[in-house]
Amino acid sequence: MIGYLRGKVLESSPEHLLLDVGGVGYLLSIPLSTFAEIDRADASGPLGLYVHTHVRDGAIELFGFWTPRERLVFESLIGVSGIGPKLARVALSGMSTDDIVAAIAAGNAVRLATIPGIGKKTAERMVVELKDKMAELATELPERETSTEDDLLPALVALGYKRAEAEQALAAARDENPDADFQQLLRLSLRRLSRT
Repeated sequence: MIGYLRGKVLESSPEHLLLDVGGVGYLLSIPLSTFAEIDRADASGPLGLYVHTHVRDGAIELFGFWTPRERLVFESLIGVSGIGPKLARVALSGMSTDDIVAAIAAGNAVRLATIPGIGKKTAERMVVELKDKMAELATELPERETSTEDDLLPALVALGYKRAEAEQALAAARDENPDADFQQLLRLSLRRLSRT
């Protein structure tokens, strides 16, 4: 089982990374949060990622993460009935790791259901199956104020909208209704994006 890889980035996209480790190219699926960190990092030097090796029906898939905490949350998510590795990666793309931990620990299934691909029943299952485990992780979370845009922008991008379009729709939705909560802003933004 591969748990960590360090090498040179050959190719990267919001969903995948090709990492050259000693002349062997490893293709890793990555969440948007990891892609953003890779984008910020110095691409000329070696890069290390924590890896989850997923083996199913003889196929081996590698999932890369910037931090061990991100990998731990991913592995917890795939332990939930109905959540496979692809949906868990999408979940980590649609909401930050810390926000997922906090939402599960607080039992906030409504917030979890805003993640693309996670419906109401799956969100409720996440809470039931992971609440105790995430409550332990939540005690390690730093106190911080999160803006709605921090969650909405990655969620819109994970739905397939271009970042620039999503930013414009979100800004217009915020101008239209400055006091809107997360759900209202999401609806207003999606309405604007569907017109383009």
